[in-house]
Amino acid sequence: MRESPTRWRLLLSEPLDGAGNMALDEALQERAGATRECVLRVYSWRRPTLSLGRNQRALGRYDEIRLRKARLAVVRRPTGGRAVLHHREVTYSVTAPAAAGASLGESYARINRLLCDGLRRLGVAAEVAAGSGRAPMPGEAPCFETPTAGELVLGGRKLAGSAQWRDGGALLQHGSILVDDDQSAVAGLLREPGAPPPRPATLREALGRAPDAAEVARALFDAVRATEDPAAAMLVPDDALLARAATLRARYDDDRWTWRR
Repeated sequence: MRESPTRWRLLLSEPLDGAGNMALDEALQERAGATRECVLRVYSWRRPTLSLGRNQRALGRYDEIRLRKARLAVVRRPTGGRAVLHHREVTYSVTAPAAAGASLGESYARINRLLCDGLRRLGVAAEVAAGSGRAPMPGEAPCFETPTAGELVLGGRKLAGSAQWRDGGALLQHGSILVDDDQSAVAGLLREPGAPPPRPATLREALGRAPDAAEVARALFDAVRATEDPAAAMLVPDDALLARAATLRARYDDDRWTWRR
């Protein structure tokens, strides 16, 4: 992202279903490749949804009866990583042109600076996890099982998990910031349930209350204006963007994508 322009747009979305959220993020990624603008989007989900990483093995490993009893929708993300339960959390996405020669680590570091600045404005002293270990393989373990180098932690415990995908000269990074801890439920959805993951950090624990998506968005948007683009304006999705998202959602509605592996 070193050579990408500094023009940013900001978007706080109404809650959408899983396919709608993923399709809009992919449409924004395509937009970034065409316009060379960065967009920070903050959003929530219309119903509790389990999202699977792009290359995560899930077919035959999750218990469909448990999923139905829990009334969970399932969607597969265009980004990598492992399973996340979207319910008591706030999701962000960053779409941006992928600068030629810029490494994955450089783009993660730039976005992490924004996130840390925004969380501090909210009153949460998040830090970037140290270390040099590689990200875990996209297996069955929940995303919040353990922090890896470059992820956001609070008191040594994981607060936000992120994953990135690049295509067509643009990047899309998703992240989930926990408001409350319900990620332990993910392990119980497997046909062969694993042990519950270690307790992650949450915004409620840090603040003594549960901020909503709008409050988190305001803090993150202020961080963009302070560190990246003082003139960052709100993005009003136009007809072309919404039409493209409507076309793209067909993939995320398709079980052949959701349960492709």
